[in-house]
Amino acid sequence: MAEKNKKYFKISEVSQIVGVEPYVLRYWEKEFKEIRPYRFSSHRLYKSKDIEIVLEIKRLLYEEGFTVQGAKKQLIKRLKQQSVLREIKRELKDILTILQRKP
Repeated sequence: MAEKNKKYFKISEVSQIVGVEPYVLRYWEKEFKEIRPYRFSSHRLYKSKDIEIVLEIKRLLYEEGFTVQGAKKQLIKRLKQQSVLREIKRELKDILTILQRKP
């Protein structure tokens, strides 16, 4: 995807990475609260996480054929699933640490 060492991306860079016009990104920002670029003056700076979400939105809308409303619901559902999986992974790591301490 994007450069791993780079923290922030301008809207023009995100537009190229994702393959949509900047006005589409601005519209999606209004529709999807999950996209939260950092703003200063009239500029937007996106993090890698924002780009991942934008790519998911694009996939939901363009490849899976969801409406904006449907994509919102799917995105929320998928983000919740990812959160649950992260929590399970964290708990499993804790269990593994405990098991490795036992003689």
